[in-house]
Amino acid sequence: MSDLLNNDDIQTINIEETLQNSYLDYSMSVIVGRALPDVRDGLKPVHRRILYAMDKLSLSHGAKFKKSARIVGDVIGQYHPHGDNSVYDALVRMAQDFSMRMQLVDGQGNFGSVDGDSAAAMRYTEARMTKYAGELLKDLEKNTVNMTDNYDGTTQEPEVMPTRVPNLLINGSSGIAVGMATNIPPHNPREIMNGLKALLTNPDISLVEIMEHIKAPDFPTGGIIFGKKGIMDAYECGRGRIKVRAKTHIEQKGKREVIVIDELPYQVNKARLIENIANLVKDKMIDGVSEVRDESDRDGMRVVIELKKDTMSEIVLNNLFKQTSMQTTFGIIMLSILNQEPRIFGIIEILKHFINHRKTIIIRRTIFDLEKAKSRAHILEGLKKAIDIIDKIIKTIRGSEDEEDAKNNLVTEYDFSEIQASSIVAMRLGRLTGLQIKKIEEELAELVKLIEYLESILKSEEILHGIINEEFDEVLATYGGNERRTDIEDDYDDIDIEDLIPNEPMVVTITHRGYIKRVPLASYEKQKRGGKGKTAVTTYEDDFIENFFTCNTHDTLLFVTDRGQLHWLKVYRIPEGSRIAKGKAVVNLINLVADEKICSVIPTTDFSEDKGLVFFTQRGVVKRTNLSEFSNIRSNGVRAIVLDDNDTLITAKIANQNVKYLFIVTKLAQCIKFEIEKTREQGRSTRGVRGIKFKHDNDVVIDANIIENDEQEILIIAEKGIGKRTDAGEYRLTNRGGSGVIAMKMTAKTGKNIVGCLMVDEGMDMMALTKAGKMIRVDMQTISKSSRNTSGVYIVKGDDVASVSRCPKQPKEDEEDENPSTSLDLA
Repeated sequence: MSDLLNNDDIQTINIEETLQNSYLDYSMSVIVGRALPDVRDGLKPVHRRILYAMDKLSLSHGAKFKKSARIVGDVIGQYHPHGDNSVYDALVRMAQDFSMRMQLVDGQGNFGSVDGDSAAAMRYTEARMTKYAGELLKDLEKNTVNMTDNYDGTTQEPEVMPTRVPNLLINGSSGIAVGMATNIPPHNPREIMNGLKALLTNPDISLVEIMEHIKAPDFPTGGIIFGKKGIMDAYECGRGRIKVRAKTHIEQKGKREVIVIDELPYQVNKARLIENIANLVKDKMIDGVSEVRDESDRDGMRVVIELKKDTMSEIVLNNLFKQTSMQTTFGIIMLSILNQEPRIFGIIEILKHFINHRKTIIIRRTIFDLEKAKSRAHILEGLKKAIDIIDKIIKTIRGSEDEEDAKNNLVTEYDFSEIQASSIVAMRLGRLTGLQIKKIEEELAELVKLIEYLESILKSEEILHGIINEEFDEVLATYGGNERRTDIEDDYDDIDIEDLIPNEPMVVTITHRGYIKRVPLASYEKQKRGGKGKTAVTTYEDDFIENFFTCNTHDTLLFVTDRGQLHWLKVYRIPEGSRIAKGKAVVNLINLVADEKICSVIPTTDFSEDKGLVFFTQRGVVKRTNLSEFSNIRSNGVRAIVLDDNDTLITAKIANQNVKYLFIVTKLAQCIKFEIEKTREQGRSTRGVRGIKFKHDNDVVIDANIIENDEQEILIIAEKGIGKRTDAGEYRLTNRGGSGVIAMKMTAKTGKNIVGCLMVDEGMDMMALTKAGKMIRVDMQTISKSSRNTSGVYIVKGDDVASVSRCPKQPKEDEEDENPSTSLDLA
């Protein structure tokens, strides 16, 4: 033992360095040898070995099918020292028309389905190469690529395929290596070939110009790419995210609508999607669906989603896009191997590397053909020379001891090369006829021309480019008829849609259950004070309109929620509905969390620093923040105010430089007016300060507003429809945080509670909505002025008032009737 320990061969090693080096070696082995494709042929080693094994088995397009088990056996036995399942899975995917844009394997038997069904066992299925796969192996026999030893050194395999098509872009690739991943989408072969031709013509072509030919990825399952920004990002720098939606259409079945799914996003499992939709309907996460069934057949996909009566298909469809894999995000990472190193490429770089690969292949093919032509011409020159002195040749051969001696004599006596001498000795006497001699001369002349042409290719870049262009034309002629399957639609973020939309006044309504719509303001006619109105809303039994206001289509809406979050949305992005439409769920337009409610929606035209946003909470807290702090809102909104545990946000108002006072009204008719400067500006993530002190423990803030001067009028309305106009100067100015004064004299006629207050004038109309869904529009001039401590007059009769809002005055030409009223269904 001591002799072993003292042996000079024992070395001391650092375990950390050894592990690090070993792991790096393993990582590079996985990256280069298994998981990532080569930028030139777009194949991973397993795919390349499968195709090479099939080529060795003579399984070209048109050959007889051979059992998949035989192919897999040859692959793992000679080239790929891994499990047979991984090889067969790769072969199966190459045969699936829903996985590959252009299939590489022509399969016979069950090779799986878009429902996620597995392929049959390899002993049952058969395969051969497709015509497209032949393009990847073309000229392989002409020493066009380097050959490397297989894993045990018994045979050789190609390092890369001499492909005539840019398979990396046409079929795409996906794989996860150690510390990196690739996810390259498939493309339309015609677009890719046209892009290559354009790049070959103009090596300095811009990305915008190349995208005139290569529009976007083209998935084998079709679908719709929604938005172009992610495409531009991916093509420029190699990384991007694109939204892919299912392709659907709406059918009418009696009085009900039916959503039919015709195509799904790439790699979406149809059976799993249907199961997911059914579970969402069962859990009431998606409303309005009565049945989901799969009617797909050999003619194509057809998934039918039947809706309940009076359900709007657009609402359900938007929910499906949001909650299921009917809309997916495809993250593009254009990572591949170049010179044994992984790199991320833009699309122009990939195309350039493919063109360089084609140059290398053509040059090596040309050299191979040139050497072969020169060798044949050399033999023909010897035959031609021998024919001229055939009598001497025959005499020399007859005088030789054997064939080898005859060759040596021909080389010695007549200055033939060994190759020429071998051809002469092997020549049959039938070649001495005049016709055969003429054929030799003609063949030699053609070879001389061929040699000159092949040498010109090696000398001229222009001729080389011409050959590449001709090959591209040949590929286009063969595969150019393959139409695009995936449609492309513009996202709102990709176009300046405001240029296409007129800036018109709108009424936006939001119901208690969160349905929103916009209707042109001209749809609403004016009524006299005291009118009962007519049905303005068709709502569900547990729903009623909770908020409504007027704005223009180009305005930005600030959505402030009861949890203190703020979102914003352009008015034109709200779907326009008819007066009888229920609208669309607001959760489809902005990202709200569960049970989060919108408490205030504020239209604004800009986010200038001379404006502020004032927040009022139920517990009497008030906070002022500069509007510019909300100019850049994230998709999930931003925190606008920090709320106490027992508090919620009631409303928010925009205040410009002309605003002097803040006005707060409580449910039990308490109100306070104080100077806005008493509330200093704070940042977004702050709590605010006390605005009012309650006289009763059960009192809460019901509404609040801003005041520019004491000549402005305040309209306060109680729950029974009693309201009054009062000058702002009637309300005494107090300090912030005080108890304030009485806002309205409350009686049994008015009801116990206040429902809202508005800043109005005689140039405005008032719109009031009841909890039953009725709406009445009243000219402000018909509501008489009253002092502070009075009740007022009836504005709405018959129903309790839910909310009030002001709107521009109706044009006089619309006032044809003494007391006009119309049925306006807003929800």
